[in-house]
Amino acid sequence: MSRLPASIEVAPKQAIESADLPGLLPAGTRVYITDIGTDPADVLTAAARRVHDLGYKPVPHFASRRLTTRAALEDRVKRATSEAGVTDVLVIGGGLDAPAGEFTSTMDVLNTGVFERHGITAMGVAGHPEGSPDFSEHTAIEALREKQAFARRSGIDVRIVTQFGFDADRFADWAEGLKNNGIDLPVHIGVAGPAKIPTLIKYAAMCGVGNSIQFLKKNAMSLTALAVGHSPEEIVSPLERRAARPQSPISHIHVFPFGGLKKSAEWLAERGSLDIKTSAYASA
Repeated sequence: MSRLPASIEVAPKQAIESADLPGLLPAGTRVYITDIGTDPADVLTAAARRVHDLGYKPVPHFASRRLTTRAALEDRVKRATSEAGVTDVLVIGGGLDAPAGEFTSTMDVLNTGVFERHGITAMGVAGHPEGSPDFSEHTAIEALREKQAFARRSGIDVRIVTQFGFDADRFADWAEGLKNNGIDLPVHIGVAGPAKIPTLIKYAAMCGVGNSIQFLKKNAMSLTALAVGHSPEEIVSPLERRAARPQSPISHIHVFPFGGLKKSAEWLAERGSLDIKTSAYASA
């Protein structure tokens, strides 16, 4: 069975300071850089620059509702491209109840044209297979249609990157069902890397992934599970079987390294998802 190529994400401070990051991944692997709204542009640019200098493909997050002004957005994108070699980004809603500035949604940010002007050629947008407490499923599908239309008019290679979860069939059903709604963007499925179950429950609660919390709490009743922890193979292997189906939009996995960056990278290398010939930069 063919292995799905993988990307991974890091916090800005981790990108700048981690001694594990050099040589940990094949050259060209997509490394997403998170943005929770607390790091200044200097830090975010430095993080992307180190990821780039280490031979990886930096993918900085742009959390739309956490952005302040159009001028600040323009400056940040310009610096990312000119100082850190960024050509790929992830643009998400940002999850705030009230916007921090001018932008209320991802489309508000995309419609500025800033990414096209500064040479961004690839982009991830958010997918929610388990739904979101912030909007309805209908609203989510309409938003993806708008982002697909943006991809076609801008020429940017847009993909869907999902939240993480633990029900492989549910995630695959959601991805395969997009076609019925007129959406044919490639899908990168979010998965949690190897970690202890209490750690995953904490992050699932922080991210508002309700169904995943129930799944994890049920599994935490097992002493074996508490001792051994979560194995991503329980999710990834079924996803790879579904991805092998004709017309499946699933093309990658995106790893959230809650149990540690090195541990996740070692698991990916062992399973062959970080082979340099098929690493995450090779295709959308």
